[in-house]
Amino acid sequence: MTDITAPSGSEATSPMELARLFLRLGITAFGGPAAHIAMMKEEVVTRRQWMTEAEFLDILGATNLIPGPNSTELAIHIGFLRCGWLGLLLAGVCFILPAALITSAFAWVYVRFGSLPEIRGVLFAVKPVIIAVIVQAIWGLLKPAVKTPFLGVLGGAVLILTLIGTDELTLLFGAGAIAGIVRWFNAPREKRPSALSLVSTLAVAALMVLLPTVLTYAGDRWSGVPAGMPIPFRLTPLFLFFLKVGSVLYGSGYVLLAFLRDGLVDRWHWLTGAQLLDAVAVGQVTPGPVFTTATFIGYFLGGPWAALTATLGIFLPSFVFVALSGPLVPRIRKSPMAGAFLDGVNVAALALMTGVMGQLARMALINWQAICLALISATLLLRYRVNSAWIILGAALLGVVTTLAGWRS
Repeated sequence: MTDITAPSGSEATSPMELARLFLRLGITAFGGPAAHIAMMKEEVVTRRQWMTEAEFLDILGATNLIPGPNSTELAIHIGFLRCGWLGLLLAGVCFILPAALITSAFAWVYVRFGSLPEIRGVLFAVKPVIIAVIVQAIWGLLKPAVKTPFLGVLGGAVLILTLIGTDELTLLFGAGAIAGIVRWFNAPREKRPSALSLVSTLAVAALMVLLPTVLTYAGDRWSGVPAGMPIPFRLTPLFLFFLKVGSVLYGSGYVLLAFLRDGLVDRWHWLTGAQLLDAVAVGQVTPGPVFTTATFIGYFLGGPWAALTATLGIFLPSFVFVALSGPLVPRIRKSPMAGAFLDGVNVAALALMTGVMGQLARMALINWQAICLALISATLLLRYRVNSAWIILGAALLGVVTTLAGWRS
């Protein structure tokens, strides 16, 4: 990779162009992190050629190694690559803002009427399209990720372990460590780095993964609330709670659900279990980051200011972690040993994305209509290169029409 602040494309990206892209993605990026990543890859690699597939994989691998919402952090990385510090802020804020506003609207309806609008038809139509979008991205990233037969075998092993439920952070770090060790053994003896270099590479990678977790768990004392004691709702504990969640959370929305249940339902009793499930459902079905579940919870608990407080808390660590780790990516790639580690992480990240796609496909392709939607979408994407945003919006409109027809029947 080139210098982190230097665009790899032929022309620099204007801040307005960057903002427009991520605002549009924030409005149309349904389907969770895997789908968001697929749409970003289509826009920045295939359509705009802002970076190569190999560069995209490098920042995707680095994103998977830090806690927080993967797709949001990928957007922040891309903004940093194209426009420096201003791009870091613009890409992240523009990707988050539409989802936060849409989620706040859902929360207003929920607070006012006590229920959510009917959205099953929209979900039924959009989910098969998301499967096709993810398949397109995986196909495009396969060649740059699987550089050697060894990496292909390693990716296959990670996929199998993913399907049987192995922790994803263990798989990412383990695949990187194995790739680094194999590179060390296969290097000619006269060019082989010292064993100390190998251990140092693994230690630095482990520190990147573990340090945020250790610091933020230690920061639990900031709230001044004894463990297990319910407290009245206040903005400061709300902000610190979501700051911790955003700093330590790896994994899917189901992992987010576990964190929220432990803190907001079991410890502080600010929500009931049913209210928490409604909040997570809104985060899953609205476009943009799933972490806007925090926006819904904040609005439900304390209105617009609490929604803003919760949103800032859960997303702020992502900007910090990308700012700290982003400049390390090109340096890692220049080191043969660290570059091998990143190769292992990249192929593991692609395997994890494939596993997520399989899980989503089982939930989305439930009848012949859904299968037809997925096949038509895949044809439009792979054969005719139609922009995925238009296909998703068309599917959402189809879902609205079928839902209204169902209401009237």
